[in-house]
Amino acid sequence: MTAKHCVRAGAAGHPEGLSALDHVPLLEAEAVHIIREAAGEFERPLILFSGGKDSAVMLHLAVKAFVPALPPFELLHVDTGHNFPEVLAYRDAVVAHHGLRMRVASVQEYLDDGRLRERADGTRNPLQTLPLLDAIADGRNDALLGGGRRDEEKARAKERVFSLRDEFGAWNPRRQRPEIWQMYNGRHAPGEHMRVFPLSNWTELDVWQYVARENVRLPSLYFAHRRDVFERAGMLLAAGRWGGLNGSETVRKLTVRYRTVGDMSCTGAIESEAATVDEVIAELMASRVTERGASRADDRLSEAAMEDRKREGYF
Repeated sequence: MTAKHCVRAGAAGHPEGLSALDHVPLLEAEAVHIIREAAGEFERPLILFSGGKDSAVMLHLAVKAFVPALPPFELLHVDTGHNFPEVLAYRDAVVAHHGLRMRVASVQEYLDDGRLRERADGTRNPLQTLPLLDAIADGRNDALLGGGRRDEEKARAKERVFSLRDEFGAWNPRRQRPEIWQMYNGRHAPGEHMRVFPLSNWTELDVWQYVARENVRLPSLYFAHRRDVFERAGMLLAAGRWGGLNGSETVRKLTVRYRTVGDMSCTGAIESEAATVDEVIAELMASRVTERGASRADDRLSEAAMEDRKREGYF
């Protein structure tokens, strides 16, 4: 991968005190166990890979889990058409680097042929559900591995590691199964499938500590850079293919970084000088707001925004 596509994740050393934290290797061992369990228990599992930090770490874990063989998973990305160009370039570079296969489900194609309609607010994240479910049906996939973490949002905190979805892709928290002593139940009826979350017990800080420990490459916009942004509803957004300023909104050039990446219309930047992994870790240690709470407008639509989308089949 070239420097323009991504940056190397920080220095080899950790900030003072981090070396005393020995739980990250335990999280790695748990995640590798879950990934291998999914590979052994399901016929057509795949990994959702968006190019974000969580999916990058999960792919890194999957590669480690099966080295020297390639991971026995196809990759899938549901592309809203409003993704950051830096992330798409990084995504393609990583897939090519590892020699993996990736399918792309395009929200734009669904809008073009009338299967979906553009939302009034321009946000396409909620529109990913139908292309995702169609891609699962087309690939006859019985398990999808994703980078969701319980610390991100309260609906995700309800998820089991193996999360059953019905024949319509819907999630019902009442059908969640007990998972005692890391024993995961992958049984499902025809038409149903499982969502698998190897990073369930990780926090955002754990992810970044693992990035530092393993020298995982990430898209450059996770680190401080100068960018034209404008403020809307308390969030710093960047103009792009989705549109841009309305009314009295004005552009400012600020030093920002992104804690999460997704649809440009609902993913906000934060002002930050953290330009290396170690600086990001130090910044996170002082933060009291999750990355989705700080920078995702789609989670602010209602108190149950994420849970409502999950019940419809969203990841």
